[in-house]
Amino acid sequence: MAADGLRTLLERVRYEVLPAKATEDKVLAHVPRDVVVTVTASPVKGLEPTLALTTRLTEHGYRVVPHVPARLLRDDAHLKEVTVRLREAGVDDVFVPAGDADPPAGAYDGALPVLRRLGELGSPFARVGITGYPESHPLIHDDLTIQAMWDKREHATYIVSNLCFDPRVLGEWIARIRRRDVVLPVYLGVAGPVQRAKLLSMATKIGVGESTRFLTRHASWFLRFAVPGGYSPEKLLTRAEEALTAPSAGVAGLHLFTFNQIAETEKWRRALLDRLPG
Repeated sequence: MAADGLRTLLERVRYEVLPAKATEDKVLAHVPRDVVVTVTASPVKGLEPTLALTTRLTEHGYRVVPHVPARLLRDDAHLKEVTVRLREAGVDDVFVPAGDADPPAGAYDGALPVLRRLGELGSPFARVGITGYPESHPLIHDDLTIQAMWDKREHATYIVSNLCFDPRVLGEWIARIRRRDVVLPVYLGVAGPVQRAKLLSMATKIGVGESTRFLTRHASWFLRFAVPGGYSPEKLLTRAEEALTAPSAGVAGLHLFTFNQIAETEKWRRALLDRLPG
């Protein structure tokens, strides 16, 4: 990949973290203030840990993007409460996926109704992200996921792609959504330099029920991380060069899934930036 293109992507990076006990200290110790931090939400623990960590990191000077899964919202009053709390904390950017809670906590079973309701509330957030699926969703047909992006485009400002390990699939997906006139900028979801043992430990700490779902849905991830030479974020980025750097791709930056291996992820990013010219 051309050095300038890769450098641009690495400088326009977002770190996804889980709201665990040690997350705040890890972010403060290793993440520069110019890196956007996104905070996930757990179907087991609910939104409170996400909101609390978001508030604390914002107070430390970070630009924080909380995940607000539709299926974790109890009702319209809960959405209003979450909105007010985040705005009071200075948050102007939220990521609204459908979420994995089954059954949903309330009336919202998908992201679109929440996005529409936020519009009715006066569009309180300047930036709103939605999900894209380069690799097939385990429960939803590919055509439906792309249609969903089309339906949500008027209410969102960008797309965050779910994890993808195949540069060919990634390139085909970007081309496909652009052919469908989905023009929102895309942040590409890429796993950081994750160690399998730590990934297993993280999955266990999530909680018994959620950990089981995580391992069941993402068993292939562990195989990719375990095989020697099987996964390298730098290798993926290099092989996906054309898909990432073409002007028509509309790639805004990288969304790095840290799996709370925050120090390792920042160390890898800095080392790669240091090796690039310019």
